[in-house]
Amino acid sequence: MKKNFLVLTVAVVALVLALGAGAGYLAYEFLKAPPSQVAQDVVYEVTPGKGFNFIAQELQEKGLVKNAMFFSVYARIKGDRSKLKVGEYLLRTNMTPSEVLAVITSGKSIARSFTVSEGLSIYEIADLYEKQGFGTAAEFLSVVRDPEFIKNLLGESQVSLEGYLFPETYMLTKYTDTKTLVANMVKRFLYVFNEVLPQATVQGWKRHQVVTLASIIEKETGAPEERPLISSVFHNRLLKKMRLQTDPTVIYGKAEKTGRIEINITRSDLVTPTPYNTYVINGLPPGPIANPGREALLAALKPEESLYLFFVSQNDGTHVFSEDYQGHKKAVEKFQLDRRAREGKSWRDLKKRETAPVKN
Repeated sequence: MKKNFLVLTVAVVALVLALGAGAGYLAYEFLKAPPSQVAQDVVYEVTPGKGFNFIAQELQEKGLVKNAMFFSVYARIKGDRSKLKVGEYLLRTNMTPSEVLAVITSGKSIARSFTVSEGLSIYEIADLYEKQGFGTAAEFLSVVRDPEFIKNLLGESQVSLEGYLFPETYMLTKYTDTKTLVANMVKRFLYVFNEVLPQATVQGWKRHQVVTLASIIEKETGAPEERPLISSVFHNRLLKKMRLQTDPTVIYGKAEKTGRIEINITRSDLVTPTPYNTYVINGLPPGPIANPGREALLAALKPEESLYLFFVSQNDGTHVFSEDYQGHKKAVEKFQLDRRAREGKSWRDLKKRETAPVKN
């Protein structure tokens, strides 16, 4: 309290000396009182090239300071004119000049949330990035496919950062560039991956293989409790040299050609060769098809022990699991071929229930 009073007193004296004794009272009132007693939020942006006097005038016009000249002199006396930081700032009309000056020299821009959900691909994240006004989709895709940037972040070469952009909420300012965001997403992935790695029960898998499988697991189910069981099916099929035959990989193979995710697939799509079509290729696809969350990564590393080789949707976001083709065929007839099994069902039902996976 005493320190603030001393600073105010020194500033007033300096303003009096700078402006003349006749301005002393006005200077004192300027520093002591805000331009308004009403707290109205005002977003003010300091852009590159703006001089301090110009900024002071804009602040006066927006009702954020009473006197542009006094504010400019006050900043000069404090030595803060050169401390201006480019940014987008939230100010209020009941702030004192010292509070306004502290904000616009802090560099702490307004932050907005950018939420990436589990299972989104780079194409979907790029669209979201553009729609929310942070940049263009083309720019985002260019960054996540930059070979040098990828190698610097992962320590290895990959075609893209698909699978390594950890799904989470990130806080971005207007001046957060695309590379900074992507780097933060990858850093978060590396942290989470290293956190779950010690829990692995499968051995001999490379990180890229784990992320690839985790991305498929993430796309195959929205029911959290199913992930380890879904994982067991894929691990079992791989051990038996069976093709994975999973629709999300077909969808991603199409996206690699068109640049967008199309949910609907046809019988023709299932037999059309692409590097990602697991109905055609053996083993895992060449890379992830989406960006998995923590639980999907853990499921890939720590599958549930089972003999299941098949699963089929119950049309509500969950699945029925079977050990053999005969059991799977019956489940398909019950839940897929019988139209009555689809009526009134939706993956949105996941939010309404708490049930364990159905096993045959």
